[in-house]
Amino acid sequence: MICQECNERPATLHFTNFSNGEKTELHLCERCAQEKGEMFLMSQGPGFSINNFLQGLLNIDSPFQQKTKEPFQQETVLQCDQCSMTFPQFLKVGRFGCGKCYDTFREHLIPVTRRLHSGNSSHNGKIPKRVGGTLQLQRNISSLKQTLSDHIAKEEFEKAVEIRDQIRSLEKKLADERKEGK
Repeated sequence: MICQECNERPATLHFTNFSNGEKTELHLCERCAQEKGEMFLMSQGPGFSINNFLQGLLNIDSPFQQKTKEPFQQETVLQCDQCSMTFPQFLKVGRFGCGKCYDTFREHLIPVTRRLHSGNSSHNGKIPKRVGGTLQLQRNISSLKQTLSDHIAKEEFEKAVEIRDQIRSLEKKLADERKEGK
């Protein structure tokens, strides 16, 4: 399909707008979509931009929402020391200005990462099938060790004993699989 704006490049972005029961479709190449930007999308009707869609999906406050402030209260905005990007700017743009931004905004990114990874704050990726057995066991053991620490900290010793036993059996199974592999 060819871009409806330039009629030269292939359309890679496809927008569908439902307004008053009517469906309109727009097919653009990347360059034309960048040139038109959000203003073009907003002029097409009561739609929204990709950034607004992602903000809604991730439950991030929209930059257009005004928060009520107490009089004489200064709002402190978190800002990167290296590139001077603020967190609201990151939310609007959708990407960081430099590598230090990851460290600067780390605490604000954890809830976003957990929503993206189904409750996990780290991405583990896929496991190749040929090494999947031992790697999966190692991950289970490390996860159980973290759970064990949590139960000990909460002084839930009965649950901690059960988890300890699970860890021991998995470690034995892991040792057996490693012996078979040699």
